[in-house]
Amino acid sequence: MSDQSVVDGLVRFVRARFATDDFIPLHAPVFAGNEQAYVLDTIQSTFVSSVGAYVDRFEADMAAYTGCERAVATMNGTAALHMALRLVGVEPGDLVVTQPLTFVATCNAIAYCGAEPVFVDVDRHTLGLSPAALDAWLAANALVDDGGRCVTNDDGRVVRACVPMHTFGHPADIDGLVEVCARWGIALIEDAAESLGSFYKGRHTGIFGAVGTLSFNGNKVITTGGGGMLLTDATTGKRAKHLTTTAKVPHAYEYVHDEVGYNYRLPNLNAALGCAQLEQLDGFVARKRALADDYRTFLDGSDLTFVVEPDGCRSNYWLNAVICQDMAHREALLAATNREGVMTRPIWALMNNLGMYAGCRRGPLDTAQWLEERVVNLPSSVPPEGAR
Repeated sequence: MSDQSVVDGLVRFVRARFATDDFIPLHAPVFAGNEQAYVLDTIQSTFVSSVGAYVDRFEADMAAYTGCERAVATMNGTAALHMALRLVGVEPGDLVVTQPLTFVATCNAIAYCGAEPVFVDVDRHTLGLSPAALDAWLAANALVDDGGRCVTNDDGRVVRACVPMHTFGHPADIDGLVEVCARWGIALIEDAAESLGSFYKGRHTGIFGAVGTLSFNGNKVITTGGGGMLLTDATTGKRAKHLTTTAKVPHAYEYVHDEVGYNYRLPNLNAALGCAQLEQLDGFVARKRALADDYRTFLDGSDLTFVVEPDGCRSNYWLNAVICQDMAHREALLAATNREGVMTRPIWALMNNLGMYAGCRRGPLDTAQWLEERVVNLPSSVPPEGAR
């Protein structure tokens, strides 16, 4: 197929799949369940802020769904990431290894702690942090000292944590990352903001490391309008709840705070929306996976390579993605589809190319650079049932 025939066919395919001639966004929320009833119930109860039954229910339901011991709700995914880093002991001056191919919040949360991101490459088949690249950077730049800390050879900076991100909902190579982090004495935090409903070898993403984080922004698989969640063990979860609730000591009427805390609580109003959305999650993921299958079939034999879930994984296909032949091909696809009212988007600019992170340490980033020049996201909302 010629480039133009692929674009024309893709536009027709997307419009048929979403059953509209109007503008088609990249990912829009779907409210088709108990959202209005639960939110109205919250309003009528007057418990619309950070205390209320729906917050407790949302946390319990999310823990049950993901298989973690404790889930703690936060006001957004970035706050969850910041708190996760604090919980594993990240301090000013520490180094935190992450991937350059991610949304900026991953790095911003590291910066909030006064720490510095270190960028290592990703794997092409997962789009996520490469265990081999992580191990290679550590072997070349760090050692484990007598106290069991991972420190850099040149200046003794502590490498405190590693934060892989499950890109577009596709699980990273978690087994490999767990092994490397354990061997080097580094805490593993999973940025699972995009991967609610994704499973790695039968286990939900976000529960393999010390802490995992989720996001419920308006463009995620389910939304609370704004919101996030920490996934962790019971002990860490108890501390997370305390810190995110301004470190307030429980008391009938006194205001006693025993350390610097954070007002990162998720309002009950938002949690009510989340409870209704979570009830529909399995159906949402099934329809998104069906859409991905349709994309893959349609694009077979074209010049666009559809990004599929890694072996042994079950992805939510949060954002469907294709790999173009080169940068020129990418730019042509973006221009043509957006001109037709079908929103497509390039993958993020690499974090090491942003001004505030340009001076950070990094290893070779050949794969990340290759993907940055070629990856385009396609419309990925939960499609209407029965539309083709």
